[in-house]
Amino acid sequence: MTQMAISLSRLANEEFVAPGRSGCPGCPAVMGARLAMKVLGKDTIMVNATGCMVANYGYCGAPLFPFIHSLFENAGALASGVESGLRALGKPDVNVVVYAGDGGTVDIGLQALSGAVERGHRLVYICYDNEGYMNTGVQRSGSTPPWASTTTMPEGRRDWQKGSIYAARKDMVRIMAAHDIPYAATASVGYPQDYVRKVEKAANADGPAYIHLLTPCIVGWGFPEAMGPKLARLAVDTLAFPLYEVEDGHRYRITVRPSRPKPVAEYLGLQSRFRQLGDDDGIIEIIEKQLKRRWAHLQDLAALAGPGKEPGE
Repeated sequence: MTQMAISLSRLANEEFVAPGRSGCPGCPAVMGARLAMKVLGKDTIMVNATGCMVANYGYCGAPLFPFIHSLFENAGALASGVESGLRALGKPDVNVVVYAGDGGTVDIGLQALSGAVERGHRLVYICYDNEGYMNTGVQRSGSTPPWASTTTMPEGRRDWQKGSIYAARKDMVRIMAAHDIPYAATASVGYPQDYVRKVEKAANADGPAYIHLLTPCIVGWGFPEAMGPKLARLAVDTLAFPLYEVEDGHRYRITVRPSRPKPVAEYLGLQSRFRQLGDDDGIIEIIEKQLKRRWAHLQDLAALAGPGKEPGE
């Protein structure tokens, strides 16, 4: 893919997603697409699995770049074919990016994604994770966190083992890292500079790259339209969504370290999907312990990788 260096002025002034779309005002998933395209540029072909973003701008003429709407299950396979065709035509400088939700990535599209990265196709796969099937009615997905209410589990997701570090959510970055791909990372629209740096690294990787991007859903999570970036940042600050990257399948590095993690109750309390949790039932305390255990485990993985340069160094 095209080698590039991020210019803040370019990021601020150049747009590849036009106004005029049918989605929710303030949708963080649109923010994620806009920021990614500011890094990737106009020489990009996007494959977009069925989901919120197709309804959001795919049918409205908003993408100012080649855009392909794939099915839920085959975004990885379709992108593989696009990348192979570009390579056969001698056009290695055209970026191929998949932008798909957690339903089309963590669940329905996992097989095609696994096959694409196992074959070594040079593409960037960004999963915009809103932690549920939001486009079809807020159903539970493999990325829905414990105790979050959905239309298929109104009392809150409880299909998890009490002693599990990851509390039943599929850890997509570790799954992708297990394929020994050059680059995999988590990101959040609440930390945009960290995100665009990771998109740049993914685009410059010599092989497949995967980014798992947290994009809170206004409807499915239940919060005011303007609060998306705040919640996306608070998820990181409470350890609910740690930011890290994995290079070559084994070198873990934490990219944002909250100096004083905030109580997870501060994060959960802003979302109506957790309104069934009470202060006196001990569930919030259980969630807090789970997150701290996961954070300690991530720190152990980063320590095994040894010291590395911090972002920007």
